[in-house]
Amino acid sequence: MDYEHKAKAVGDCLMGYKTDESGWKVCKKSNDVVVSWRPSSEFPGNVYKGEGVISGSPEKVWECLKPVPNGMRVKWDNNVKRFELVEQITEHISVCRTVTPSAAMGIIAPRDFVDVILIKQYEDGTISSNATNVSHPSCPPQSGYVRGFNHPCGCICVPISGEPNKTQVFSFFQTDLGGFLPRSVVDSFFPSSMAEFYSNLAKAVKSLKDL
Repeated sequence: MDYEHKAKAVGDCLMGYKTDESGWKVCKKSNDVVVSWRPSSEFPGNVYKGEGVISGSPEKVWECLKPVPNGMRVKWDNNVKRFELVEQITEHISVCRTVTPSAAMGIIAPRDFVDVILIKQYEDGTISSNATNVSHPSCPPQSGYVRGFNHPCGCICVPISGEPNKTQVFSFFQTDLGGFLPRSVVDSFFPSSMAEFYSNLAKAVKSLKDL
């Protein structure tokens, strides 16, 4: 499998989601975050977009978000139980396995996902993690986990001009959870889960400030 080609394509895809404002419908809104959705062109489900401003420099926000084994993400993100490096492809591209706990009061069983991940930095200081599902010979489906599939997803940290201690964070999720979940369970899970994601990220960034 050409992991590099797939990784670069998902980076372009995510930036396209960020710049294309058409068709998004707001499904959850709070002071801190707006969650929208539109039908996915990748699979028969929805792509969800989160948008919010986090108090903290892009470096601190990225420190909490970056997808690395033993990183901060597994400590604060309730949807990431374990994060394992399967293969380092290049300096900025890796294949990783993410394990998620059961969710929605046990209706959603533990899952695992195998993704190629691209870390991309832009000249304006924007940093993004971009992921999509791949297969890898050393990571077949395992008993005890339903294998799910992430379609192009990730997070984009954008500096805010004149506000060095604030960061605009875009997040995109479009996940085929696999198994036989009713669509209604999936559609109610993602908006609330993404709002919680922003709340927990903000707390994690704040805890960094106190170090």
